[in-house]
Amino acid sequence: MCATPTRQIEDTLAQIRNLEAVNADIIRIAADNQRDAKALIEIRAQTGANLSVDLQENYRLAAVLAPHVEKIRYNPGHLYHHEKRKPWQDKVKYLADIAAQNDCAMRIGVNAGSMDPAKLDAFPADDSIAPMIASALDHCELLDSIGFTRYCVSLKDSDPHKAQDAYERFAAQRPEIPLHLGVTEAGMPPEGVSKTRMAFLPLLAQGIGDTLRVSLTLPYELKQQEIEVGRKIIADAEAGQSEETNAFDLNTLNIISCPSCSRVENEAFIDLAQQVKVRTEYAKAYAISIAVMGCRVNGPGETDDADLGLWCGPNFVNLSRRGKKLGAFKYDEVLDKMDAELKLLIETL
Repeated sequence: MCATPTRQIEDTLAQIRNLEAVNADIIRIAADNQRDAKALIEIRAQTGANLSVDLQENYRLAAVLAPHVEKIRYNPGHLYHHEKRKPWQDKVKYLADIAAQNDCAMRIGVNAGSMDPAKLDAFPADDSIAPMIASALDHCELLDSIGFTRYCVSLKDSDPHKAQDAYERFAAQRPEIPLHLGVTEAGMPPEGVSKTRMAFLPLLAQGIGDTLRVSLTLPYELKQQEIEVGRKIIADAEAGQSEETNAFDLNTLNIISCPSCSRVENEAFIDLAQQVKVRTEYAKAYAISIAVMGCRVNGPGETDDADLGLWCGPNFVNLSRRGKKLGAFKYDEVLDKMDAELKLLIETL
């Protein structure tokens, strides 16, 4: 996935070339508004790469962008943001019609950090996997009923064990549907690489997974490392490796941070995530989760679920402790605030 803001056309084209140089098969670009859409159309004119557009929260952009991409990705949890009185089924039918007219595939991209509230309310609060699977199954059944079959499904979670569980449970019910593997917000290397391998290797050993994406928090100029990691995982799976030999211990300090994608509202988020890692080294042995998120899409959901959450906006970082908002702080002052809260948490363990 491209990390540069889509409206920065030359930067995004440079990143596409970097990704192609390490054999990326599909390149995902986000579009959240008409400005992004216009930029993506200009980008399309200058590259022959297979492009997948992530529609974010504006599903109607599909009509503008479908003629210029090979795949449309939508998140079922975002469909309720626009035209809230319109049933989600009508919105999906609209997307399927647009995709069919333009010879596009689609991905149903379910994400644990941005679920439809209606789905969450239908299941026990301690079962985050069941709502994801139910959402994906509902969307698959609708697309099947209208004869649209060029789709795949992803069920992403930042916890590799939960991601693995979600894919296995879905595959048991609908084994014929292609799956796109992902551990969303896996974090920074090397821990983020280990988390990704923990989920992918057992799945691939079972024959689960048709495409995959590695999601690491990296500077823009290093995003091609995700492709290199993904290629290595595939090679290891083909060689018979079915588990990660350097598995990350989720019962120690777990820093969850999102990939530096085009939704990031301030590039300083990437440096902040690295600073959090260094600043919290003393707490490494404690089973505490810290989420550092770069945008509004998955930021609220992931930070609410963490012991400490830093949800980064354009100018301020929203700090929370176990879902309770503690305030919005400038980038150069939030680390001290986070550090004080971390020490208080450790005292309670």
